[in-house]
Parts: sequence; structure tokens; C-alpha cells
Amino acid sequence: MTDLLVSLAVLGAAVLVSEAIRRTAGLLSPGAFGIYLLEAASTFQLCCCTHELKLLGETARLDLAVSLTLTYTMTVIHLISFRGATCNPCGALEGVCRGISSLRAAVVIIACQFGAGVAAQYFAASVWSLGLSDVHIRHHRFDFKCFDPLGGTLLEAAAVELACAFTVQAAAMHIHKVDEKLRAHFIAAVITFVVYAGGSISGAVFNPVLAFSVWFPCSGHTYLEYCFVYWLGPVLGLTSCILLFEKIIPFLSGKSTIGLDVPAAPKQKTQ
Repeated sequence: MTDLLVSLAVLGAAVLVSEAIRRTAGLLSPGAFGIYLLEAASTFQLCCCTHELKLLGETARLDLAVSLTLTYTMTVIHLISFRGATCNPCGALEGVCRGISSLRAAVVIIACQFGAGVAAQYFAASVWSLGLSDVHIRHHRFDFKCFDPLGGTLLEAAAVELACAFTVQAAAMHIHKVDEKLRAHFIAAVITFVVYAGGSISGAVFNPVLAFSVWFPCSGHTYLEYCFVYWLGPVLGLTSCILLFEKIIPFLSGKSTIGLDVPAAPKQKTQ
């Protein structure tokens, strides 16, 4: 129980630090620079919390119900606090394809995301070095090493990442059909489900920058193999979902794309 309480405190600290950065960015930099800070702070929060949840799940041997409850709760907190930040390179590239942002802005955003992912690694290691719980002490004793996260072959893991990204993207594309007050809970429930379904095979990350921060330092496979699973898989999943729901299905049914069912998002002035 002590390990769980300490980890909850770490999660709370990561959220509070990130929220302070977001509010400061909103007050001091309302323009493009503020958007970049928002992405960096939110990605930092996502990666820090995932580092702690991963360690807790691997070493504390929590009940499945407790693990899924933590995943669901933290996902709701992320969705509520991110203020529109994607925290995912796939989301930044999607914005370019839809004409919402420029390629230059997307490159800067992705750079901010990866920088935040690296910062989260140092933040997690610094917290674990304090030895606040038995879980942290044991992890420090093993020099923060992490081992092969894949529970299947490379193809199986890549397929799971593709399926996870496809499922979450499909839910996001149809979120306008859900009551606004329930949208964060709906997406959180979908993410919790895919984590439960695919977590044992690939970790169910479906986010290139999150995978880079959490899984790439792990032994067992090369960086290129991890790129195949955690970068190519999610990109193909998101792309195939958009093609299916916005091109193939409307073409077969003779209707316009799903995007016309939702008001167009305003373009960000980040050029």
C-alpha cells in the first residue's frame, strides 16, 4: 500500500508541475510559442505518469482491477488537462494533412514532444533515485534497467500497435456523437480497453514519442526493431482508420466524408 501511495504522489507531482507550465504558457505566450510549450508540458506529463505506472505495474504486482482503474483515471486526467495538445507525433502530422497547421509547425511540435519525452526519463530517474518506496529502491538497485517489453513477435507487436491506434483514432473521429460531458470518459474507457487487450503483447502504447521515452531504453531489441513496432505500427493504424472512415466507406456509400459531420477546426497560427 505504501508503494501505491508513493506512486500516486509522484503522479500528482508530475501533473501539478505540468499544469504550472501550461498555465504559465497561457499567460505569457498565447501565440505559437505557447502552443509549443503546451505540447511539451502535456507530453512531459504523459511520459512521466506512464513511467511511474509502468514501474508500479511491473514490480508492485497490483490487482488487474487496480491497474485498469489507475489507467482509466490517469487517462481522464490527461484528457481534461491537455487543453487540445496531441502529445503524439501522429496527431501533429495529421494536422498537416488536414491543413490545420503547417509542416514547419508540426516539425517544431514533434521536436518539443521528443524533448519532453527525454526530460521525462530524467525526471523519473531523479525521483526513483530518492528511494521513496521499496519499488523505487529495487529499481535503483538494478540501475533503472528495463527489459524486453514485447510479449510476441515483432509482427504481432506491430499489429497490436496498429490495431490500438486504429481503435483509438476511430473513437476520436466519432466522439462528436457522444455527449460532451462524457467524451473524456468515453475515450478513457476505449484506451483502457486496448491497454487491457494488447498490453501483454506490445504494451499497447500506440504513440511514437511515448514509446521512445518508455520502451526504447529497454533491452531485448534494436532501436530499428522498436521503430518498426512503435512508430510504423501506430502511423499505419491512424492512416488506415482515416482512409477507411473518410474515403473508403463514403465512396462505397456514395456519401461525403465523415469530416463534414463536424465543424472544421480553426487553423492554428503557428506558421
